[in-house]
Amino acid sequence: MIIENTSIDGLFILKPTIFRDKRGYFTESYNQKKMNDLIENINFVQDNDSKSVFGTVRGLHFQTPPFSQTKLIRCIKGEILDVTVDLRKNSTSFGQIERVLLSDKNNHQLFIPKGFAHGFSVLSNFAIVSYKVDNYYNSEYENGILWNDSSLGIDWKLKAHEVIVSEKDKSLPHLNNIVSPF
Repeated sequence: MIIENTSIDGLFILKPTIFRDKRGYFTESYNQKKMNDLIENINFVQDNDSKSVFGTVRGLHFQTPPFSQTKLIRCIKGEILDVTVDLRKNSTSFGQIERVLLSDKNNHQLFIPKGFAHGFSVLSNFAIVSYKVDNYYNSEYENGILWNDSSLGIDWKLKAHEVIVSEKDKSLPHLNNIVSPF
């Protein structure tokens, strides 16, 4: 497994070793010991999957302490543009975004530590996204940022008429209207 730094400290792209032959491929998608050795000790407690159609934008979501979450994201079918926003108040990259293409072709994963808002857009006919989290979901601690906040200038790689967003995500606040708990 190769760990690649992004432009934001603490946010990593994981590139697993893939063994291909005429039958297909084999890859180790997760190994606790390697994760602990390469990044930090993480105890993932929940796995989540979502299936979404082309044009779907999910996010930008985060949970506040004490239910904040470290995430390990991968796209097991299709292609997504994964987007994070640094919400760590003392970070030199506060408010900075990072965009990473995740797909069933590149098998890359994105490691997102606590203190980030997260979302993605679906660029293929549909996508299945799988993610590990190190804390349980709690709706009372759920929060987010408006997906099309103009101050962030996120290019989701979709045309305006293609975007599908939940009503809940349409009502999230702008970044400048939240007080970061991180």
